[in-house]
Amino acid sequence: MGVLLLSPVALTACSAGQVAQTAEQERDKVGGTAMIGDLTIRDARVAYPSTGEYAAGSDARLIVAISNSGQEDDTLLDVTGEGFTGATLSGASTVSAPAAGASGLDVPVPATSNVFVGGTDGPRVVLTGLTDPLTAGEALDVTMSFQRAGDVEVRVLVGTPTRTLPRGEAFDFHEEEAGGEAETQLGGSSDE
Repeated sequence: MGVLLLSPVALTACSAGQVAQTAEQERDKVGGTAMIGDLTIRDARVAYPSTGEYAAGSDARLIVAISNSGQEDDTLLDVTGEGFTGATLSGASTVSAPAAGASGLDVPVPATSNVFVGGTDGPRVVLTGLTDPLTAGEALDVTMSFQRAGDVEVRVLVGTPTRTLPRGEAFDFHEEEAGGEAETQLGGSSDE
């Protein structure tokens, strides 16, 4: 009888369901996300550097998906932030001339559609003049300025490689220990 009375308590203690902390966490490799008005910014990241590190002064390609769920078109006008000196636009067959007073970016974000920036097709935004070296896993805080929606800050991670990279030489943790013990044995003790 006691087992029957205690079993519901024991079973409810084990069930976390959708309120578990892990139900709302995203993996580290997922890029930055933000929302402003009808726009949703997803998977904002910087392309993985081909050499494994962006050197100070180099440029980095921004990759981001912009979703417009509204009934009115919008336009990405500028990308600013600390850690780089500016942003330029290239490779965009769908991009018109820059709007008056804009920094040179003019990426249309049509109503009820998605725009992918930085892929093989379409517009490419390049962050120019990085002020510090950047490697995978580091991040920049950027502000994206839209004509209608306004400004939104997004944390942009440096991406991970899309291919398997060769591994370097393995570190031998025991080599240091062996070297330290040999020095102690050779040097002797000052008490002797």
